[in-house]
Amino acid sequence: MRRFKVKNILIISLLTTFFLLSGFSTTGSKAPEYRLKRVVIDAGHGGKDPGALGTYSKEKDIALAVALQVGKYVQENLPGVEVIYTRKSDVFLELKERSNIANRNKADLFISIHCNAAANKGVYGTETFVMGTKNFEANFDIVKRENSVILLEDNYQENYEGFDPSSPESYMMFNLMQKAFISNSISLAAKIENDFTSRVNRSSRGVKQAPFYVLWTTSMPSVLIELGFISNVNEERFLNSKDGQTYLASAIYRSIKAYKEELEEL
Repeated sequence: MRRFKVKNILIISLLTTFFLLSGFSTTGSKAPEYRLKRVVIDAGHGGKDPGALGTYSKEKDIALAVALQVGKYVQENLPGVEVIYTRKSDVFLELKERSNIANRNKADLFISIHCNAAANKGVYGTETFVMGTKNFEANFDIVKRENSVILLEDNYQENYEGFDPSSPESYMMFNLMQKAFISNSISLAAKIENDFTSRVNRSSRGVKQAPFYVLWTTSMPSVLIELGFISNVNEERFLNSKDGQTYLASAIYRSIKAYKEELEEL
């Protein structure tokens, strides 16, 4: 664990300094023209990792259906924006590979789609996360569940250099990264939650911060969307319905479009 902390804190500190100095927008006549050209859409879980379980459905299937629909809307309605999927079928993907796909392709935006779950079956609502450690303890159960896919991977202790998704101490350095992208990430997250409530009539639990591994290791604005609670009977029904998936995907697409327009006006 000591080797993990020392090595990664040094690397992350250098990366953070670089991104803070070379952020997306500058002011004045020398400001570079910025365009949203490439979006990575990540359907959470897959294959041997079902994600959260409802009474009759699995998170991985809902996430994939909505992710593919979001990508379809972007491709059809935003010319010039390339869509890259981390997965397009029911396959298992290592957690680090999801962010690696975005980084390798120099994506301008990373959107990870999930469903929530809680022991209390009455809990409901959408929420969208950005990278951060604010209210970490309150969100730790969600963070631990989403990051625990690491434990299904071969040689995970070596690949993640001792990172333990169930140990709070492993998250100590997470707040050093993504600071360069926090305002852009929050802007998109807010648009998504606003559209969920105003256009899809969903109950929003708000924009939140949490140290999800895929948000921490992506080098661009990134959000993780929880579409609703699969553990809630009514929300599970909505999440599995054709209309529900269409409405949610449309809201995410509209938010990407609004985010793009906002960025390109700068």
